[in-house]
Amino acid sequence: MSPDFLFIQKIKNGDTEAGEQLIQKYYRSIYQYCFLHIRDQSIAEDMAQETFVRFFESLGMYTAYGKTRSYLYRIAGNIIKDYYKKRKEVPVDIIPEIPGNDMADVEIRLDVEQAVDRLPEELRETAILFFFQELKQREIADLLDIKLSLVKYRVGRAKKLLSESLGV
Repeated sequence: MSPDFLFIQKIKNGDTEAGEQLIQKYYRSIYQYCFLHIRDQSIAEDMAQETFVRFFESLGMYTAYGKTRSYLYRIAGNIIKDYYKKRKEVPVDIIPEIPGNDMADVEIRLDVEQAVDRLPEELRETAILFFFQELKQREIADLLDIKLSLVKYRVGRAKKLLSESLGV
């Protein structure tokens, strides 16, 4: 039995502390996922919060015990898609606030983020989940509802394109 199963059961029984613990467990990953797509701290925070609101609203129908993280990523991905459908424009890169880093680190991070932004959409999504969110390839296949072999191809292709783009 997964720890998330216990969280879910407690939440369904009205335990708000269990809900807070679940949020604390996954908030950072969901926020980072949203930020990597949107590049706006405020909007990414709103999207992460909306992800958890939708998760808790759908808890009555939730049956994917043991796959909570994947379910949260799927919700966040839908929120991101909805955002772009409403905006119908390409996101503008902004310099993220990265406390405690020197300019060289910021420049490297921006180079990597820009290289990822130039990847084709299907490779970009896989690259973000694999390199930044550190999901296993099997988890990515389940999340995106594609075959593991396709995930492996996309990760390999993304690595090749990123190394060419970054000159490494």
